[in-house]
Amino acid sequence: MRALLLIALAAAAATGYGVARARPAAVIDEHAGHQDLGDAGASASVRASSPASSQGAGLPASRSGAAERIAQSPRHGEWAVVKTGPADSVMTWLVFPERRDNAPVIVVIHENRGLTTWVRGVADQLAAEGFIAIAPDLTTMERRDDLTHELPSDSGGAAIRVLTNDWVLRALDAVAKHAMALPGARQSYGVVGYCWGGARSFLHAAHAPALGAAVVYYGSPPTAEQMAQIRAPVLGLYGGNDARINATIPATDSTMKRLGKSYEYHIFDGAGHGFLGNQDGNPANLAASQAAWPKTVAFFKAKLGG
Repeated sequence: MRALLLIALAAAAATGYGVARARPAAVIDEHAGHQDLGDAGASASVRASSPASSQGAGLPASRSGAAERIAQSPRHGEWAVVKTGPADSVMTWLVFPERRDNAPVIVVIHENRGLTTWVRGVADQLAAEGFIAIAPDLTTMERRDDLTHELPSDSGGAAIRVLTNDWVLRALDAVAKHAMALPGARQSYGVVGYCWGGARSFLHAAHAPALGAAVVYYGSPPTAEQMAQIRAPVLGLYGGNDARINATIPATDSTMKRLGKSYEYHIFDGAGHGFLGNQDGNPANLAASQAAWPKTVAFFKAKLGG
């Protein structure tokens, strides 16, 4: 076991946060095996070689530029272990805004491969917008490596597939509570998620009565019965070239309207699944990101306070 993992676990023990293994029962996930690569028309090699300067100003970094963005960020980011149950914990990436008054909290839910550098970059951009952002690694309990390094895609996917929704929701509750207890935090929070995390963001809205707002990036909806429990407003953001997810939108919209729930959605023409992380080399994904991100920030500020 690597030295950094031992340091992280020692720090957790010092604060009373155990990271003992507690494997939930396996479940089938609707995003299992899905590779979040955006529009198939843009090759991975094109995106990887595109310069970070091609990314839109004021947006989260694309995958190719996230590490550089984090390294150059003026904001304070740190790793923190959060206890989620008697024998469970999650490692989180926490970023603080530069502001004098207290800030709302945003919980950032990763895709179907665990916490990545790109998701950490999203958290940093949310902090740049004035929020305390906390991004949990929900694969923590399934790992035996350095918790501050992202998992390879196949390992992350395997870890995701054994997580139950009940465990995930409990972990998100604990992470939100932890962040709102920090000095400088308001007692209000929102969630935003991507792909697998987008589905969990929508599901968390059905689970948490204290939630202030949920943003769903290209994630599937909960059941109609679960939607009936939603209190928070939900914003859905989808790529036009994402037929599998977009097929769920009409029924979701009808059900939410019938139930008297707040559901606003936008579909961005030509953009693929995972467009926010795959802006480079794909004009449609970049245009979708330039439209979707300001809507995300405005939505959170309107619902949680600026």
